[in-house]
Amino acid sequence: MTDHCIATNGGVDYEEFSCLYPTLGKFYFGWEKYYDPFPVYHFIEENKAIPILAVIAYGILCIGGRKMMASKDAWKWRKYLALWNLALSLFSWVGAFRTVPQLLVNLSTMTLRDNLCFDPIKTFGSGSTGLWVQLFILSKFPELGDTFFIVIHKKPLIFLHWYHHITVLLFCWHSYASRSAAGLFFVAMNYSVHAIMYGYYFLMAIKMKPKWFNPKVITACQMSQMVVGVAVTLLAFFYHKTEENCYIQRENIISGFLMYGSYLFLFAQFFVRRYIKINASVSKKTV
Repeated sequence: MTDHCIATNGGVDYEEFSCLYPTLGKFYFGWEKYYDPFPVYHFIEENKAIPILAVIAYGILCIGGRKMMASKDAWKWRKYLALWNLALSLFSWVGAFRTVPQLLVNLSTMTLRDNLCFDPIKTFGSGSTGLWVQLFILSKFPELGDTFFIVIHKKPLIFLHWYHHITVLLFCWHSYASRSAAGLFFVAMNYSVHAIMYGYYFLMAIKMKPKWFNPKVITACQMSQMVVGVAVTLLAFFYHKTEENCYIQRENIISGFLMYGSYLFLFAQFFVRRYIKINASVSKKTV
């Protein structure tokens, strides 16, 4: 490490966020600072079959679990569900506090082109921010556990739910393995939305649903995330076509566009069915 917050990982120099902003740095643990992502990065890069095998196992367990529960009573695991949602909410809040400030700094100190083209190891993939980006990628495996609670409680397992889990896991693993420069946009947004979403689910699980909070806000946040995702992937594709030495892979950014575009359609469809049509039917009944 050299002087004044400059560190080196894998031969790439980067500025450590917690050192650059010491006031915020007081809230960072020692093991976060100057984290070297390369051992795990190389593992992810060299084992691209892992997420494929994981989603195959996930699909089999979804089908098998629903068949098994068809002849059984729903489990009463509300307390465990509450703890699960609380843990994911707290994890997402910390992740948001670690990645959103870095994204804002990058946007204020670099051009949009540089944010979508520079080596992510240098701009956000190392040190404390890099650690939480890496944890985000790996967290897509335990998040599959959401479906376990749906199955054992015999709740409807809608297409949007399992499609979202499968595609996010595959896309995140591939994006990290290919060093996608646009990754921080997706990570910061997802952490932020999940922090609110899982917090709300926790309150619902302990029957303390806040009357002042409209659940439409969560779906609106999710849809906004998809709009930004589509915009970022389109910009990234533009830079991929017009710029040289841009850390963007064609297949990754196209799959990202298709993924976010399909999410936007499905979440909009969910919003209409869940809130607009239901409210319309309730209004007719009260007339």
